[in-house]
This record gives sequence, structure tokens and C-alpha cells, in this order.
Amino acid sequence: MSGSRVVVVTGASGGIGRAAARRFGSQGASVALLARGETGLNAAAEEVRAAGGRALPIPVDVADYEQVRAAAERTEAELGPIDVWVNVAFSSVFAEFVDIEPEEFRRTTEVTYLGFVYGTKVALDLMLPRDHGTIVQTGSALAKRGIPLQSAYCGAKHAIQGFHESLRTELLHRGGNVRTTIVHMPAVNTPQFDWVESKLPNHAQPVPPIYQPEVAAQALVYAADHPERREYWVGGSTVATLLANRVIPGLLDRYLARTGFGSQQTDRPRDPDQQANLWKPADGKDGRDFGTHGGFDDRAHARSLQLIAAQHRGVLAMAAGAALGVVGLGLLRGPAR
Repeated sequence: MSGSRVVVVTGASGGIGRAAARRFGSQGASVALLARGETGLNAAAEEVRAAGGRALPIPVDVADYEQVRAAAERTEAELGPIDVWVNVAFSSVFAEFVDIEPEEFRRTTEVTYLGFVYGTKVALDLMLPRDHGTIVQTGSALAKRGIPLQSAYCGAKHAIQGFHESLRTELLHRGGNVRTTIVHMPAVNTPQFDWVESKLPNHAQPVPPIYQPEVAAQALVYAADHPERREYWVGGSTVATLLANRVIPGLLDRYLARTGFGSQQTDRPRDPDQQANLWKPADGKDGRDFGTHGGFDDRAHARSLQLIAAQHRGVLAMAAGAALGVVGLGLLRGPAR
């Protein structure tokens, strides 16, 4: 894909959004980076420029539609017409549902779900009149399979899945060249576990197996280049979880009830003074930039064989077909003599 395109990435100050912005930059794209935390945002913009792209950092709370719309207008005024919009920004609360306050649940939903809705609305208002553009939603295995301690996040991701399916059918009905796709992620080693609102006794962690943000970024950029597929699944754990949920959801309920509390916590007590980004950015205190990676580099996978297979499924299908053809030919010929 040409590097001259203009890309918007929300949640670009850290984690998956930051890795995706950097990867787009390495293609020579002009990238508008949207997030609240200006320390991380400015550092991410420098990484995009170092990778070979243009960068426009814009402080935005995606839960505010007017801020998102203004950011899009500024992007088009300074970088040009938007070709790709990638929704990544989210927030969460690690706690049992009974311990989450209504305003915390509402805020998580506004950022994680309505932030995607607002970004998509703004993008479509710009893309549809010129019949060009791609919107990529960052999904999750938790968009189709809820787990304990993340009810607010799981609810928002489930909502995004339904929203995506509805919007996709409407765009197919319209015809034309504006497309949308969704990429369902596994557990990723992002800084969220250092800044998420948590009421757990121990430090939060992603449910193993864990993947590096660059794996997720690779998938998002690939999806932006190939939006004809309705969705992508990243990581063998995502595939296994979603397939198991189709076949044995009740058994999976019981398994998660037994293992889901321990698998999301380390053996280290949670720091009571840990920064939380639910209401305001966590970065910037003492000049801190959380960066792209979380604290689980020693356990995180730098690639996903399942993603590689998904990106080359045409070649794999041809190879499988050829193999089956050879087997079939052998059966027709009968046993060797």
C-alpha cells in the first residue's frame, strides 16, 4: 500500500495504538495520533517520524464526540484527506462487577465503546462523500467471550462487535469503496496493566499466552490493507477461546470461574499508589512515558503463527489443495506395486 496515505490512530500514546502508529509511519504514512496523555503522545509522534512517517499528535478524549470531530478536521487541514481510521483507545476497571461503581462502568463504556462509535461516525462523514476509506476496529477475544474481573471492558467489546456487524451490512448494502473490518486480539503486553483502574489485591496481568504489541500492530496494518475480510483473529489463544466458546460455552464458564481470577493477577501485591487512567491520563507524572510495552517482555511472544497463516491463507489453501490432490491421485491409482 502506498505510503502517502493519511491515517488516524486513537489510543496512540501507548501499547497497541502506539505500535500501530509507528508501523504505519514505517510505510511513509502521515499519521494523526489521538490520545489524552501528551507525554506519551509526543514521544509516539517522535517514533513515527523516526520510522519515516509524518506525525500530528492531537490531545483528545475519545469519549467526547466534539473533540474527536475537531481532531479529524485538524487532521484533514494539516495532513490531507483521511484514508484509514483505526480505533484502539480504551479504558477498563479490573474488579468484580459488584465492586465497580456505576460512574466507573459508564466511563469505561464511554471510552471503550462510544469512543469507537464517535471515531467511526466522524470517519464515515468524511469518507462516504468521496467514496474512499477504511475503518479498522480493534476487537478482542473478549468481544465474544466474557471473563471474570473485566465486565465493563467485555461489555464494551461485545457492543463493538455488534456495532461492527451492523455497520458492515449497511456499507455492503450501499456498495462503494468505504470498508470496515475488525481485528480480535489476544492478551497483549501493553502498559495498561500499570495504569488500569484496579481493585484487585495483586498486580493485574494479561491472561497467558501473551503477545507483544508489535504483533497486534502488524495485524491492524494488514487489516487496513485488506479490509475485505469481515474480521481477523490474532493468536492461537484467540482462536482456541472463540472456537471453544462456540462448542462448550457452559464448560468454559466453569473453567473461567475456577481459573480466571488467578490468571489475571501476578503474585505481587498491587501498589496502592499505582496511577490509574480511567479519569485522567496516567503519563506525565514526573515526566514519565509508559511507552509501548508493559512489564511482561520476558513472557511475551514476538510473533503469531496464526496471524502469519491468516495473512497467507490463499497460499496455504492452494498448498492444502495440492496436497489433497496428490493424495486423491494416489487413491485413484491404487496401492503402489
